[in-house]
Amino acid sequence: MTKKSDKPATQSVTAGRKKEWTGAIVNPPVWRASTHLYDNVAALREGPKTNEDGQFFYGRRGSPTQWSLADALTEMEPGACGTMLYPSGVAAISCALLSVLRPGDVLLITDNAYDPSRGFAETFLKRMGVETRYYDPMIGAGIASLICDKTRAILMENPGSLTFEVQDIPAICEAAKARGVVTLLDNTWATPFFFPAIEKGVDMTILAATKYIVGHSDVMMGSVTATEKYWKRLRSTAQQLGQVVSPDDAYLAARGLRTLDVRLRQHEMSALKIAYWLNTQDEVARVLHPAMPDCPGHETWKRDFKGASGLFSFVLNGGSDDARAAFIDTLELFGIGYSWGGFESLAIPISPQQHRTASAWPPADYGVHEQYLVRLQIGLEDTDDLIADLAEGLKAFKVAAQ
Repeated sequence: MTKKSDKPATQSVTAGRKKEWTGAIVNPPVWRASTHLYDNVAALREGPKTNEDGQFFYGRRGSPTQWSLADALTEMEPGACGTMLYPSGVAAISCALLSVLRPGDVLLITDNAYDPSRGFAETFLKRMGVETRYYDPMIGAGIASLICDKTRAILMENPGSLTFEVQDIPAICEAAKARGVVTLLDNTWATPFFFPAIEKGVDMTILAATKYIVGHSDVMMGSVTATEKYWKRLRSTAQQLGQVVSPDDAYLAARGLRTLDVRLRQHEMSALKIAYWLNTQDEVARVLHPAMPDCPGHETWKRDFKGASGLFSFVLNGGSDDARAAFIDTLELFGIGYSWGGFESLAIPISPQQHRTASAWPPADYGVHEQYLVRLQIGLEDTDDLIADLAEGLKAFKVAAQ
């Protein structure tokens, strides 16, 4: 494909489909190979002198199947230099941090971050001699007051995948750049479709590609897309740690990417309909969805985002842990399981308070009874069917809460 477009829907179809990857067919073939052969010893000795996608060397550096996917993800991030692929979203986060941190550094992490991000910081990075400090996700430009001489990186997540506060990413990035601090963003919820992270000032943007890129709940994968300043360091770190994804997984992720636009639009439409319906129910105290006016950071979402995806939370009105379990257990169309971004709907109980250290949960203006949260992943089922299922769950909650 040679014609270029800056429209995300077109990019998701055409990106990564260079003739050198695909030949005469539509999709890049699955190249399964560990050993790449050279014509002679001279060519073998030339191999280590280049380190770029498109240059055969050894299976760990990939083949056209992986290169085409990485190329597509880079093309979808205006201002990006390159993308590395990883066997999971957690691997992507961890390797991105390891590429920029060293002993004695200070790392700032948003207080609403994905729990495995906190876990990595508080175990592996701590043993490595990196100090982690958490910040209120609503701090915005005020983060400048937290940056010290040892601060090396800021890890953001927008919105938080449990409580959905929307951070002012451009303001945080501006403060970081003024002090030479690298910014990393977990952009899994929005993807580059709804939030072009590097264009907004982020240095490294991270996706748990397991979610919306793959979209079919059958592949684990992560990616990190970086600016030119940090690209070589990111690539070197990933290769030194032996990070590689299988060509079969890369093929499935690329196939999922082609329908990302239509899937995200449907996830968005269905989730908004359900969120507004939940907001009218007596058993629901509040809905935490960035597109809703009372969600923290809603105005920032309106300014910076091009849409919303299918993941959000809501707070039950009183009740107990058992009553919340009764609600979830009653659901028939919602599976109970981790992850999200696939075609199926999911529901899980969440307890943000156990992970907060820099900002209180529930916030001071919430009622003390508002502590039982449920996170919903809205899939591609009929929306009215999902609402009917949730209505039955709320009936069960009401009975159990009495």
